[in-house]
Amino acid sequence: MQCRFPQYLTKPFQVLWFEPDDLAVMTSSLIIANQFGGYLWLLLIVLPWGYSHLKRQYPRGFLRHLLYFVGIAPMKGYPTFFESHFQE
Repeated sequence: MQCRFPQYLTKPFQVLWFEPDDLAVMTSSLIIANQFGGYLWLLLIVLPWGYSHLKRQYPRGFLRHLLYFVGIAPMKGYPTFFESHFQE
């Protein structure tokens, strides 16, 4: 099985200048605006803008770790949060 992998680990996948998590926020705001309409069309501007400003304040990967601590997304390949003994 072949999969794409970035040339450098510090250079993530991007579409134009958006990273995958930015695109997810933009897509979710578009879906919400389409479903409910009205003033929620402002979400197309406000939600991605707010997320990008929040993202700049924290280190890379904070959203993934936040989703892990809340219990929404699993972290595969890593030990559990309460693991106290490690064998190398």
